[in-house]
Amino acid sequence: MLFDKIYTRRRRAGTFVSLAGAAFLSITAFSGALARDAAPTTDEGEASQPPLHMVVSLEDQQIRVYRGLDLIETSPISSGKRGHSTPTGVFSILEKRRKHFSNLYDNAPMPFMQRLTWSGVAMHVGRLPGRPASHGCIRLPRDFAKSLYSMTDRGMHVVVTRDASDPVRVSHSVLPQPFAPATEVASLSSKTIEADPALRGAIRETELNASLTVVQPENPDFDQPLRMIITPQKQPGRVQVLQDLLNRMGFNAGPVDGVLGRKTRAAISLYQEGADLPVTGGITDALEARIHADAGYEEPRNAMLRVRRKFRDIYSAPVSLKDIDLEIGTHVFTALDFQPGDASVDWIAVSAEGGRGGAPAGILDRIEISDKVATDLARMLTPGTSLTVTDRSFARNTGLGTDFVVITR
Repeated sequence: MLFDKIYTRRRRAGTFVSLAGAAFLSITAFSGALARDAAPTTDEGEASQPPLHMVVSLEDQQIRVYRGLDLIETSPISSGKRGHSTPTGVFSILEKRRKHFSNLYDNAPMPFMQRLTWSGVAMHVGRLPGRPASHGCIRLPRDFAKSLYSMTDRGMHVVVTRDASDPVRVSHSVLPQPFAPATEVASLSSKTIEADPALRGAIRETELNASLTVVQPENPDFDQPLRMIITPQKQPGRVQVLQDLLNRMGFNAGPVDGVLGRKTRAAISLYQEGADLPVTGGITDALEARIHADAGYEEPRNAMLRVRRKFRDIYSAPVSLKDIDLEIGTHVFTALDFQPGDASVDWIAVSAEGGRGGAPAGILDRIEISDKVATDLARMLTPGTSLTVTDRSFARNTGLGTDFVVITR
């Protein structure tokens, strides 16, 4: 069924309860999942389309359906009532069942259930009284829920936000771009042949400059969107760094515990004596700089990038965040559709906590990624890949059978 034919129920004026905040649900799907039903075909195969994604507002109790940045449909919903409010944050579809019954609420039917958390939050068919009325789930009209169910896949990214946050197009050098396989050419010179007797006589002089073409293999997981997250890393304290460096240089500073105790003071005094500095056993900015220089210390990167595919960790690397003490908020960036061999891809962004941390582009300005990490991401990049940048913790709710789960409320 075409998604443009999704069941739409227009709300009646005055039937919705105004909430203090708004929450939005953004579900990104790349075009491969949609092409079965909606994509026109050509002689060369199915034409690509921008990914499908949905925005659910708890403020006006509506779901908005976008294709890329184009709004194509709306429909009413009913979210969690007071005391059972729908959580906000970053999730994925963990499980799908056409017929499901609640394990928590009197075996209540939940047709076309798409689970967002293992604690009981899901999207499913339910009664829509025109206000928040569920126990935390997002209720949908039957026809709409059925159409949505047919187009989604397990693992599809879901973002629930408190404030109104429509998707916007964003362009930034930090956002990964598809890897463009450069043709590497290896020439056989006369020196190479002379150095290898096995080659002499096997290659004619006219072939000395023949080229061997090395082609980068295709991404075997091109149909699997990645889930990436960047979060700040807790940095060691000033004393811990000095203890570690003094120990490396042979000055026994004791355990690296951040405590300026007897052993650490003795190690500092011994270092000061050897460096012809006043022997105080105390720490000053000048002493810290001197020890850093003598030990060849470089400030560590203060954030970590992690990547999952199909709910499993596949990659991690340190990155840097400028102004680490400033708020970041939670921002989700999603790659639109592209084909193997494309040189670029567009991205869209949804801010999951309203204006907290600033605009998405401003957050990207604060990220520094090494050339090696950028190349690694380019090689792995697939349509529908998302990058979450947040100062919230993901560890508590992220595990086997989930993507990176970030709870913002």
